[in-house]
Amino acid sequence: MQNFAVFRTPKSIFYGRSSFKNIGKEAASRGKKALIVSDKIMEDLGYIENCRNLLRNTGVNSVVYLGVNSEPTDVYVAEALALFKQENCDLVISLGGGSCIDTAKSIAVVATNGGYVGDYMGEKKMAENPPIPHISIPTTAGTGSEATDATVITNTTNDVKMMIKQPAFMPEVAIVDPLLTVSSPKSVTSATGVDALSHAIEAYLSRKAHPMTDTLALSAMKLIVANLLTAYHDGENIDAREAMSLGSLQAGMAFSNASVCLVHGMSRPIGALFHVPHGISNAMLLPAVLEFSKEACIDRLADIGRIFDPESRTLTNEKTAEIAVCSVKELCRKLSIPNLKGWGIVQEEFERVVEKMAVDAIASGSPGNNPRIPTHSELVELYHTCYHYQFLKETKV
Repeated sequence: MQNFAVFRTPKSIFYGRSSFKNIGKEAASRGKKALIVSDKIMEDLGYIENCRNLLRNTGVNSVVYLGVNSEPTDVYVAEALALFKQENCDLVISLGGGSCIDTAKSIAVVATNGGYVGDYMGEKKMAENPPIPHISIPTTAGTGSEATDATVITNTTNDVKMMIKQPAFMPEVAIVDPLLTVSSPKSVTSATGVDALSHAIEAYLSRKAHPMTDTLALSAMKLIVANLLTAYHDGENIDAREAMSLGSLQAGMAFSNASVCLVHGMSRPIGALFHVPHGISNAMLLPAVLEFSKEACIDRLADIGRIFDPESRTLTNEKTAEIAVCSVKELCRKLSIPNLKGWGIVQEEFERVVEKMAVDAIASGSPGNNPRIPTHSELVELYHTCYHYQFLKETKV
């Protein structure tokens, strides 16, 4: 562990049932005209109109960009930024999943610092001017993006997901209302739920973990493990939805201040090349990556195993680490997570780009934070494992 650590969060975090109602007051103290970055689904659910009414009640005007209909791209950023400037907005509000939030983060920074969003990757260009105030409102319990200083934007020229991380990308305010997640269908609940679990696990296993991130990661895992299946099978269960929202938020703060690792490094090329949603691609990879990493993080995996099975406290760390891996496999099976082949990725197309995926994964930097750092050839082999991966039918240790 490094000698010192930095911990960053939004300036204000509102969480819990009906916290959405705070949007008007928070917006009014930061601007007069907001660009709401969202998607058509949020409009159809009535969330956009509710937001605009709450803004209107506090004297804040708004315009809406609904172009986010997939993983965020540089095209969305450019389109929304043009609308922001055209309408003379002075505030950004993201309402939706991680794609909407990541797009809004990029608008907030580029609007005051200029250039192309990809310029900020790898800190080649630093955001020297304060960003436009950004209020993030997640409607899924998974990405944790509302409380991170990172954004992932696909470069549509070369099909590379650009992982960009700088303090300026942190939203100023996060509003986490579990009532907004009730509308999530089962497929979204499972994918985003395992995404949140991936964030918590990777933050805990990361080479950059520290005591504050450990506390949040462990708390997030406890909430997610105890509530994800309930939220999946009974989407109207507000207690489970609330626990998942809090777990996702904690996991987001944990990985933002530690790091993600190999799962996310491998996941981004899959999303960029095959347009697999981020949460699904993380879930596809998580069990196999844990198996690959296990020998390098036995003690920490054992801590995770005890969250899944509290009665394992009398077992050795080696056996409890195996419980962690098996339990994650079993959870993914119960949530109907497919392997890459099962998602519909054609094997010939997969083979054609697997070497590029390994190169892009390493270039992202995330695999270097993993307890076991893979070589290029090991990454290629691991991608092949994940393509045909079979989740357990039952947990056996």
